[in-house]
Amino acid sequence: MALRNIVEKGDKVLEKHCRPVTEFNEKLHLLLDDMAETLEKSDGVGLAAPQVGILRRIVLVLETNVAEDEEEYIIELINPEIIAERGEQEGPEGCLSLPGVYGWVERPEHVVVRAQDRDGDWFEVEGDGLTARAFCHELDHLEGIMFDDIADHIMSDEELDAFYGKNREEQERRSRPRGRERIRERKA
Repeated sequence: MALRNIVEKGDKVLEKHCRPVTEFNEKLHLLLDDMAETLEKSDGVGLAAPQVGILRRIVLVLETNVAEDEEEYIIELINPEIIAERGEQEGPEGCLSLPGVYGWVERPEHVVVRAQDRDGDWFEVEGDGLTARAFCHELDHLEGIMFDDIADHIMSDEELDAFYGKNREEQERRSRPRGRERIRERKA
């Protein structure tokens, strides 16, 4: 496995529509493993293939909605599509390809995604809250859309402080690396 460079806003690859994955082979498995390592080291909650310069429909999302005694884990989604959504949430959203910038974005509260796994088998996965937000955010990357393209507005540092000041417990829960350390230990 190897760390991949994360492409930042301004690189044209982030503006392009990604092509479907058609070959499920060792090359794909290596890319998925590299993306997982890159995501873990970045402390993000999601990563799409165009963010590492690959125009393929591949997304990784860290499932953070787990019980205290369970490990967070990475969900690999190949050729994903959202097939159902309900509710709505809004709040700050950032991106590994736009470091230090946050925007106020509205997303569904719950989504169902249909995708293929690394071997080409189809499955469905559901996500709520932050996981649903990450699914939507990362699938947008596959269409060349970044969060700042759809944000109501870009947030100032003062707005971020005010938001997270009111929601400090939730922010601390989301940023805890408890599962990430176990993911790294398990792979070592």
